[in-house]
Amino acid sequence: MPRQGGLCSSIIDCLNSFQGSINVHDVYSSRHPKQNIIYGEIIIQLYPGQSGPGKAASVQLYSSSEIDLDTRIGKLSQKIYLKNGKIGKGMHNENGVKTKRYILECSVEPDFGSPGAFLIKNEDKHKFFLQSVSLRVCYDQIIHFECNSWIHPINLTKKDRIFFPNTCYLPNQTPDGLVELRKEELIRLRGDGTGERKEWDRIYDYDYYNDLGNPDKGLEYIRPILGGSQSYPYPLRLRTGRPSSNHDFRTESRPESFNIDIYAPPDERFSPKKLSELISNVIQAAMRLVIPEAKAMFKEGSSHFESFNEIAQLFTSTRDQGEEESVVKNLKQAVPDDLRKKIKQVIKKNPVKFPLPEIIAGNKFVWMDDDEFGRQMLSGINPTVIQCLQRFPPKSSKGVKSSIKQSDIEHKLDSRTVQEAMNQGRIFILDHHDYLMPFLSRINTEGICAYASRTLLFLRSDATLKPLAIELSLPSSIPHKEINRVFCPATNGTEAALWQLAKAHVLANDTVHHQLINHWLKTHAVIEPFIIATRRQLSVMHPIHRLLHPHFKDTIQVNALARSMVINAGGILEKMLFSGPISMELSSALYKKWRFHELSLPEDLIKRGMAIYNENRPAGVQLLFEDYPYGADGLDIWTAIENWVTEFCSYFYKDDASVSSDHEIQNWWSEIRNVGHGDKRNETWWYSLTTLRDVKQVLTTLIWTVSAFHAAVNFGQYVYASYPPNRPTSCRKFIPIEGTREFAEFLRDPDKFYLNMLPKRSEMTLSIALVEVLSRYMSDDVNLGQELSPKWIDDQRIHQSFKKFAAELQEVENKIRKRNRDPNLKNRQGPAKIEYELLYPGTSNMGSQGGITGRGIPNSISI
Repeated sequence: MPRQGGLCSSIIDCLNSFQGSINVHDVYSSRHPKQNIIYGEIIIQLYPGQSGPGKAASVQLYSSSEIDLDTRIGKLSQKIYLKNGKIGKGMHNENGVKTKRYILECSVEPDFGSPGAFLIKNEDKHKFFLQSVSLRVCYDQIIHFECNSWIHPINLTKKDRIFFPNTCYLPNQTPDGLVELRKEELIRLRGDGTGERKEWDRIYDYDYYNDLGNPDKGLEYIRPILGGSQSYPYPLRLRTGRPSSNHDFRTESRPESFNIDIYAPPDERFSPKKLSELISNVIQAAMRLVIPEAKAMFKEGSSHFESFNEIAQLFTSTRDQGEEESVVKNLKQAVPDDLRKKIKQVIKKNPVKFPLPEIIAGNKFVWMDDDEFGRQMLSGINPTVIQCLQRFPPKSSKGVKSSIKQSDIEHKLDSRTVQEAMNQGRIFILDHHDYLMPFLSRINTEGICAYASRTLLFLRSDATLKPLAIELSLPSSIPHKEINRVFCPATNGTEAALWQLAKAHVLANDTVHHQLINHWLKTHAVIEPFIIATRRQLSVMHPIHRLLHPHFKDTIQVNALARSMVINAGGILEKMLFSGPISMELSSALYKKWRFHELSLPEDLIKRGMAIYNENRPAGVQLLFEDYPYGADGLDIWTAIENWVTEFCSYFYKDDASVSSDHEIQNWWSEIRNVGHGDKRNETWWYSLTTLRDVKQVLTTLIWTVSAFHAAVNFGQYVYASYPPNRPTSCRKFIPIEGTREFAEFLRDPDKFYLNMLPKRSEMTLSIALVEVLSRYMSDDVNLGQELSPKWIDDQRIHQSFKKFAAELQEVENKIRKRNRDPNLKNRQGPAKIEYELLYPGTSNMGSQGGITGRGIPNSISI
């Protein structure tokens, strides 16, 4: 058939827009006169060592409008094999990933209508990664499918894979041909709650935290099951279905050896690139841990550091070749030759010492400064505990009053009485008392010495915090009594040395709270049920699923790895935190007080007395004082997220009735409340989610938590916590009492006593290695305000709204830079001269480019 204008010309021009397209005249000449042709481009990603889809991968299209009366779903096209298509021009990237492009044509009946889904079947032996599919229909209609999913062989999955386009529909707007497909796909993802999950299973189901203990390894590895009881309430996690342990049928067995492939559905797993990068980071940190320990094996001395200089020697920015060779030589008698050779290879490629922490880069003793101590409560890595004092003296939940007296602090309030300072919102408290007291008797064994603590601080006229007093408390054998000691700041002599000891105990409390509560519980753990419910109850066609999808990237696998080696019995946190084997029990105890709406930044600030309601402010609140870096930057980020979510939701939901009639969103919320957070099901503070306002609040809170809040409490860890004296993880001595032998020991050498009080050498280096891994951004992270793909949704109005969101975040970056340069804002840098950038969005770069940068907000909890 000769080429002509009109229809023929339009189809040829349309097809020619594919890069590397096939000969369009050949395609057109093969067209049956009574059939329509749909042209497709399929992009496969090939990772190093993978061969691609082979010769037995096929595709079929579903009609979105024409229903097959036998199946009640859209009509299905003929099967097209990828091997019969033309191979377009592929691409390589710097990580060795190659894209392979198949250009196909599919003949359909004239009444087929527009394709609304496609089915892909992999009859080969190997899995492959399907990146995207684009279909061109008739003149200029282009239908995009962002897949980004592993396609496993059908002999393993027993089921075809179905993909829906990037067009969003509320359930009652679903095209007729896709209604049943939409339902069937969700049913598949839920599974039946039985069986052990395999690598290729795409099943999302719930389970308790019954996999932390390991009874088969010994009595000391038994841990309570978290979740499903009033004694140990907890969010649920993804079910793996591993068999029970031999010694306790309620506890799930653990892999016999470390296994990085703890079950996560295929679409939740790290990319091969990220997995390789993470393994490299872990090995590098482990070697930096192993080398100092290996040196200590061949050196006479104690298990603790002898001086601050010795701690500083863990860090360097240069290599010490002589030291490396000495270590390898000393290892000769301790490890086999083949292992020694591997260690030597690693040493040659990587420095054996940790990077120099910013907290000691300018002044190695700035961490001892009281002003820096106070500043870190506002702009460190745990800035959400400090609160405005409402009652003096403080009182425990059981009615026990604090031992801090007015005479301890009143002379430090700039000529104010305690009541006047409180009325003006100038006295603050860092409270680590009530939640720790019930556990101290069990914690203080085997060389652990922990107190519950209260720290009072005064807000000066320049908005910096001046410590007033520290109260350290222990349980008493007398009911409703405590053993309390109060310490006040001093600049020299014995009192100053005791004050430094008291601060170390406070910081150990704060470190435990940071790791177990603000970091693990309030981000990783509480978010997992939201992810599971989203996959089970919201179709990928649902606009809310598409909105949330980038914010859930990699979290399921991160949490699985944490259960495998970080929060498990004998894991890293138990080894380094003073809470030891009861760490997760402590986390469960504080989950009892968890409220979803208090994850909202404005709600949190109001609750802690750090802000007041003000409808004239963008977020509806006004900070008590503006030089609160976490609060000021956070409210700007919160407002940008809220504006974006508001525009997005208002576009798809026109009124409250459209929310209450959306059965998918109602089932989603019901499952989160009654199953995923089932231990909280009877609490009355949950949103009803029957109004558009509720939806906006829930989604803004979710996105804030997984992006900005997680960034604020995670990515500054190396900056502040890699130098152990600044953030000790435990203390091995109580503060000595005058007249005792320990006090005499303290008087002889206060610095040595302090160092002996800190964790052991091995525990310190382990904590440094952990925070180095956790603080590293991954090079494939996508930051808040950046699109995963330019085709993530087929709606130009939404794209325009997203551009406004990105532009608003760019303005936030400008504000943060300006604030950090303002000399009147003392808490933006403080004595340590560390700019507050933990809530700097980083929208100008695609991803964070990896490394320890302390800036940038990844979309999700991805490490």
